[in-house]
Amino acid sequence: MLGFGSKFIPTKLPSISRIFISFHVSPCRTVTALPDLTFTTRGTQLFQLNNYKGRAIHSNETMGTTNGTTQSTGALDEGQIFEWYPLDLVRDYEQQKQHDHNDQLQNGSNGTTHKPEPFALVVLNQPLTHLGLVKRLWKNASIRVAADGGANCLYDVAGKNGDHDFDDLTAIIGDLDSLTTETRTYFTTHSSSPTASQTAIIHEPSQYSTDFAKSVDYLRGPSCSKPDAPPPDIVAIGGLGGRVDQGLSQLHHLYLFQSSPTYADGRMYLFSGESLTFLLKSGTHRIRVREPGQANQPEKDVFAKWVGILPVKEPSRIWTKGLEWDVEDWPTEFGGQVSTSNHVLPETEVVEVRATKDVLFTIALRDL
Repeated sequence: MLGFGSKFIPTKLPSISRIFISFHVSPCRTVTALPDLTFTTRGTQLFQLNNYKGRAIHSNETMGTTNGTTQSTGALDEGQIFEWYPLDLVRDYEQQKQHDHNDQLQNGSNGTTHKPEPFALVVLNQPLTHLGLVKRLWKNASIRVAADGGANCLYDVAGKNGDHDFDDLTAIIGDLDSLTTETRTYFTTHSSSPTASQTAIIHEPSQYSTDFAKSVDYLRGPSCSKPDAPPPDIVAIGGLGGRVDQGLSQLHHLYLFQSSPTYADGRMYLFSGESLTFLLKSGTHRIRVREPGQANQPEKDVFAKWVGILPVKEPSRIWTKGLEWDVEDWPTEFGGQVSTSNHVLPETEVVEVRATKDVLFTIALRDL
């Protein structure tokens, strides 16, 4: 094993051809298996999270994959299987709609079969950069809130300059010690939509909770979540950057807000302008980093090549597939070896990561 700074590159690159996992589940519909993986149901529970949500496979089924189709094969190992579609967060849906329409006319296709889930946006108190990406996130979000001084950041880059792209703000939440009078006045008197409600100002004075936590509680509470619907996934803008203690606090919140091993309270992402960071729970994860059929077309990429997999909470062992320096059964911990500055291969559409303990996954973004 050769070490280059904090990046460790194996001298002999292993390949992952099979992972075995066992489970015990109640009857349910079959789901698509992982490419190149073989498994059966025997002993624990498997969730395939299509469109961010989980579905179990039938306890009597054996499944594998050949050319993307599910077939009956071997045995399974430990862990759950999670699907990730971070491209949905910053997708240009107008362009996608046109693409699907053209594809239908030319090929008789029904267009994209993946249905994205709605997500909520929290703007934290950090200066906003990479506004093309921020505006795409804003447009795609179903609800948008600012954590106290986050409203000032929105006002400074838009409303103050006559730009109304961020006027449609649902609420400003926190102890409000950072919210300026000018910003408060602006958001309570402006709206980019005639039918939109006025921005709510929600004062939560407790000093035992951060403004970020108060915003998450609001989004997961009855004001935003229907009783029969799961809590929304959440993207936090400005999650990393500025003071080191604040950045570490945001990473701490990723763990704090996602205690369920199956993301029962919704998933959470930190958007820092240059990267997207999210928590991979113990199990196997398939992370779509390119649209189907867009490998080796860098001009269409949303993500840049750099990837990190970090065992922030505790040591873990990881297996990867689709990276330049893939590893197999690789121990990782702070103070030992960690995987940073790895590269997504140009031909990779889905990165696969398996971890025995929770790890952070971070991937660089291209600017729009």
